[in-house]
Amino acid sequence: MIKPIILAGGTGSRLWPKSRAALPKQFLSLTSDKTMLQDTILRLPKNGMDKPMLICNEEHRFLAAEQLRSEGIEHAGIVLEPVGRNTAPAIAVAALLATQESKDAILLVLAADHLIEDHKAFESSIKQANELAEQNKLVTFGIVPTEAHTGYGYIKSGNSMPSGGMEVAEFVEKPSKEIAEAYLAGKEHFWNSGMFMFKASVYLDELKQHRPDIYEACAASLIETNSDLDFIRFDEDKFKACPDESIDYAVMEKTQSACLVPLDAGWNDVGAWSSLWETHKNKDNNGNACVGDVILEGVNNSYVNSEERLISVIGLDDVVVVETKDAILVANKHKVQDIKKVVNKLKADNRSEFEFHREVFRPWGCYDSIDNGERYQVKRITVKPGEKLSVQMHHHRAEHWIVVSGTASVTIGENTQLVTENESVYIPIGEVHALENPGKIPLELIEVQSGSYLGEDDIVRFSDRYGRVKK
Repeated sequence: MIKPIILAGGTGSRLWPKSRAALPKQFLSLTSDKTMLQDTILRLPKNGMDKPMLICNEEHRFLAAEQLRSEGIEHAGIVLEPVGRNTAPAIAVAALLATQESKDAILLVLAADHLIEDHKAFESSIKQANELAEQNKLVTFGIVPTEAHTGYGYIKSGNSMPSGGMEVAEFVEKPSKEIAEAYLAGKEHFWNSGMFMFKASVYLDELKQHRPDIYEACAASLIETNSDLDFIRFDEDKFKACPDESIDYAVMEKTQSACLVPLDAGWNDVGAWSSLWETHKNKDNNGNACVGDVILEGVNNSYVNSEERLISVIGLDDVVVVETKDAILVANKHKVQDIKKVVNKLKADNRSEFEFHREVFRPWGCYDSIDNGERYQVKRITVKPGEKLSVQMHHHRAEHWIVVSGTASVTIGENTQLVTENESVYIPIGEVHALENPGKIPLELIEVQSGSYLGEDDIVRFSDRYGRVKK
């Protein structure tokens, strides 16, 4: 059985995935009606696959769990990285956990934010890679290039192998345009996909040899683990001591066991909003790709994405316009990679957009911060059927709850009551309270907070079914 390891621990934002730790693109529905994380798992072959293991960060744990639950995806656990340390340590943690069940477990390491259109070709490459992994090879998937792309790293192939695949001659950094054109013409170079297959034990042996410091830090961090709900946690302090290194630098560029399996399956890592224009299947007659409520006049070869409001664009060519709850992006389609400069400025200016996302997911549902002022904040709260928020109190704020849809079971102090549509309750400062959805449909309510301090850290939890009460 092949054990898929899904790397979903990256950071990102709605301005662009990869720009802040709010909502990475793997959690967005960018290329289908599923999120990219869901697509990554659902495109796996139906046969010969073990339950996937997800590597995620602490902040996105409930969002990841909900996406798996909503699709009925059975999994082998959501492993929570306490801090980001790049792919070599993340894969080492997954490999160490996998060897607890089987020393020779074969891992299929996938990023959660790639687009792959040809699933049959993908399955065929997995089958070929599996045969090589059984021979103790460390397999990387090389994407057959379709253009002289300067945004990807490349892998130069060596001799063909008797059992299929190719030897790896060298890994190459992102090239200039001229060099990329030579690579495309020479047909010896492949795009570096960041996808791998190997035995867990083989990877760990190579890591011990080439980067024992990474291996030792990861092994030490897993001496004690604890689980709650779907989540697996390990020692934060020991993992923080681990070097930050990619699998390419740590292992693949040093090992003598690397080999390459070509993959020609309509792959795209969706590295910029312009990638979505490239992959959009239903462009209009003027080459425009539109999502949401959009009106265009005299616009050509552009990508326009509306999440909340009507967007009208007039007389522009080669632009990207993206409207979300958090921010609006307008850019030349050929300059969208420069968004990192905007993100750096947001960070330097301590802007809240760098850190926070308006809509926040929790194990019980989600809330959307729809308005705020000097001493008030308004949220739209959705509680899933049968779920309950923690029993809690606040030192600095009072709350009004107005039920919009469904039925709420509200506990205030010693009293519990049902609150239905168009009814409301008031929770004074310092009062212990709880909110539960006892019904069969989602509970939607408006929460109006008022007080001298409205931060999320003004929550004292007394009990919580999701393990968020510190003992």
